[in-house]
Amino acid sequence: MEKIRMGVVGLGHRGRHMFKLAAEAFPDQVIPAAACDIISSNWTETKWLQTRPMGEIFPEAKFYTDFSAMLAEAELDAVIIETGADIHAQFCADALKAGVNVLSDIPVVATVEEAEMLWKVHKESKAMFSTGANANKTRYSRMMRELCKAGLLGKPYYMESEYVTGQHWEDKAYSKGLTENGDWRKLLCPIRYCTHSLGPFLAFMDEDLRKVSCFGTGPQAPIEEYHGFPKDDVQTAQFQTDSGVVIKLLRTGRCRAKIGSHNYRIFGTEGYFESQSERGKQGQIIRYNSTKYYPASELVEQEGGYMPYECIHNPAATGHGGADYVILEEFINALLTGGESPISLREGLRMTLPGIYAEMSAKQGGKLLEIKYPWDNE
Repeated sequence: MEKIRMGVVGLGHRGRHMFKLAAEAFPDQVIPAAACDIISSNWTETKWLQTRPMGEIFPEAKFYTDFSAMLAEAELDAVIIETGADIHAQFCADALKAGVNVLSDIPVVATVEEAEMLWKVHKESKAMFSTGANANKTRYSRMMRELCKAGLLGKPYYMESEYVTGQHWEDKAYSKGLTENGDWRKLLCPIRYCTHSLGPFLAFMDEDLRKVSCFGTGPQAPIEEYHGFPKDDVQTAQFQTDSGVVIKLLRTGRCRAKIGSHNYRIFGTEGYFESQSERGKQGQIIRYNSTKYYPASELVEQEGGYMPYECIHNPAATGHGGADYVILEEFINALLTGGESPISLREGLRMTLPGIYAEMSAKQGGKLLEIKYPWDNE
């Protein structure tokens, strides 16, 4: 194909952002053809920091409230799935069945059964599936991956990740209830949103995570603040591979920690790596050392950040410091050149399913569970 007729389903803040970024950053490759949402005002009214309605920004694009109709009529080459994360799977499956290439945000599925279904549908489809795991494209993620693949850290045998959101209980965003589109982050337990944390590690690991035990704190704020969905404020899971590599993940969606969101640590046989988010006046910092690289024989410290190095001087590279731009660029290039999926469905499920099993473990008091994947019996 010479140009990609692009569609989007889910016109919340992120869906609007990704559709605009695809059309405006890649005008020679993308035709913004169609958009779908059950709330028509998301297309006709000005919302979420935009200066004009989406319908005015893209007057040639057709708007739908029925996803099946959009797939049948809009002659799409690709669709961006930006619905709530609890309902990604069926939209992805419907697009793949229609032969439409998919860029799905994360988490990819909400249940083990959905994973089996989507895996089967994808195997029977000729369309591409790519996972929108923008955390895998950040500067710190790329750096840890390059250090590990070059062998400078030796064998990583223990890793830690933190994803801290909901900086304080009194935040209005956590006391106004569900938004008009439904806030899926309030519906999911914290550990289920693990893809930003596990994805960067799994990108350089050959093994799948196989065991998990998870504990939660229970709700610690006044119960009325949970709007009918009380859950653990903090959950901590420990995962293990078949060879014994351990990953600890801390996830919280409600706390008083006024710090940045993402933190990572890697302990290797020949070195150490950490990426620490901002703390007050301290910006994000990367630290590492290596016995195999003399300039880093002592701990090296440098500025961290989301933005990939190649995006620093590119004004079009926006969204999570440019990581969203990279996700779209790689997806578009793969479609135009007939290349492989930048982040395959398998990679998306590898970083999604462990969180689903972790939730099961937490509900069973931390019981050790085996993580199963759709490809295990193939």
